[in-house]
Amino acid sequence: MRAIAGMSVIVTGAGSGLGAGTARFFAAHGAMVTICGRRADKIEAVAAEIGSACRAVAGDITSEADRTAIIDAALSHGGGIDVLVNAAGNMLRGPIEALDQAALLDLFNTNVIGAMLLTGQAVPHLAERQGSVIFFGSVHTRRAFPGASAYAATKGALEALTRVLAAELGPRQIRVNCIVPGAVPTEINQRAGLYDDAAAAERMQALGPLHALGRIGTALEIAEAVAHLACAEWTTGAVLDVDGGLGLGVSNF
Repeated sequence: MRAIAGMSVIVTGAGSGLGAGTARFFAAHGAMVTICGRRADKIEAVAAEIGSACRAVAGDITSEADRTAIIDAALSHGGGIDVLVNAAGNMLRGPIEALDQAALLDLFNTNVIGAMLLTGQAVPHLAERQGSVIFFGSVHTRRAFPGASAYAATKGALEALTRVLAAELGPRQIRVNCIVPGAVPTEINQRAGLYDDAAAAERMQALGPLHALGRIGTALEIAEAVAHLACAEWTTGAVLDVDGGLGLGVSNF
């Protein structure tokens, strides 16, 4: 198993939530971390909190120029690329008959296409270090939440992508894996304009009893799983549920 210390790690969507938690974890264990996100103030605050081990790049992974800037920053900051963590994502909710084409395309661009293209740009550098790529799926592919068809579709696409890229990139010794988190506090619903902070926190806590372990998770617990996949040298094509048992569909009936 590889050591985290000395790794060069890119984390997208690191201004908050799972991305920020992952960046903090890797930096605390000796990695050089390059983070990116659309909200410059957010990622700069995370980088300032982490310190010199972290470099922030304000950018949108759906932009080719911004993807190039992210790659270049990681090469400069970390001397290469060992791990790409695709944590950037957005949410869209609504009944199927009310979904808007432009909004759907924007969601797929952010959640799937941007991550695919950034991964493609990182491949030559990952191959040099026999590195790994990690995607974030969602428990929405395990349990059906009405009104979340668009979001679930993007996350199902990432699970399929994980397996195909694991086969495609395996000969170059690049591992590709995916984590499926349960309920963990993030800002995704607030960014999508679905809830304010208070309502989002209330909704999140209400999900606790649906988990087999009786509580929601933390960004740290997800980051630990990300680190495991980054270091496990014979694991590829895995879709790992780290969800406290939410996907089991536990019922009292």
